Amino acid sequence: MHLMSSRKHNAEIQGKPNPPYETGRESQQLASLCENKTPVTVKLRDGRSLRGWIEYYDEEILRLTRDREPNLFIYKSQIVYIAEEPIEHTQPQLRR
Repeated sequence: MHLMSSRKHNAEIQGKPNPPYETGRESQQLASLCENKTPVTVKLRDGRSLRGWIEYYDEEILRLTRDREPNLFIYKSQIVYIAEEPIEHTQPQLRR
């Protein structure tokens, strides 16, 4: 509550509205990654990097599906970033 009050106060002082908390872009990006089974690297707050593709997501978690390793449900709050894997890392037979 204090943080929101502070943001509102700062916006009023500067004369501009606060940016929206949720833009919908996260959902659009995750939907695209999920639909296309795009290989990704998920960097976690503890420093680990996990590779796989996103099979499912909701407001709090995502499911990372992996080859030859257990699939994982990961809390979004533990994710630093999600990066698409370059095609060379995912399909070496396509390199020439």
